[in-house]
Amino acid sequence: MITHIQGKLVEKNPTHVVIDCNGVGYMLHISLHTFSQIPDIESLKLFTHLQIKEDAHTLYGFSSVAEREIFRLLLSVSGIGASIARTMLSSLTPKQVREGIASEDVALIQSIKGIGAKTAQRVIIDLKDKVLKIYDIDEVSTVKDNTSKDEALSALEVLGYAKKQAERVVNKIISTQPEANVEVIIKEALKNL
Repeated sequence: MITHIQGKLVEKNPTHVVIDCNGVGYMLHISLHTFSQIPDIESLKLFTHLQIKEDAHTLYGFSSVAEREIFRLLLSVSGIGASIARTMLSSLTPKQVREGIASEDVALIQSIKGIGAKTAQRVIIDLKDKVLKIYDIDEVSTVKDNTSKDEALSALEVLGYAKKQAERVVNKIISTQPEANVEVIIKEALKNL
């Protein structure tokens, strides 16, 4: 199995790239997320997934191992093929996909073109335990668009605390004190970290 390809970037498109590796040009299908992560430099390394079918051998490229893992998990669900998995990773970031599955957000998964209500539910049922186990997501944030939370988290990171640990503590504080301002969140978090 080809696990990664490193070489000279020859062609870059939103749907695929061509990497020259020792005189051989490899075409890798990519998501929009990976496209946005690829720097405009000559040397490039992408993690790959090789899909072999009767009529084609297709390489998919990913900017990170985490994105490739989500892609592979999605392929394991009945009714999700490579094109839908790639569309999913083009519409959402790998983190959003993980959190959507972990928090059982059917509407988020269903918002992707080609996924209906039954398939979205199947994705969540089949992958929730795997996602929680692999990525150690104890609590997925239910608070969205909270600027106080974001500011508090970035302040705690600057102070040297691990992001996951800080996020867990901040989420607990916000769940008990939803109207807390940045200073209160940081002070409470420092007591619990």
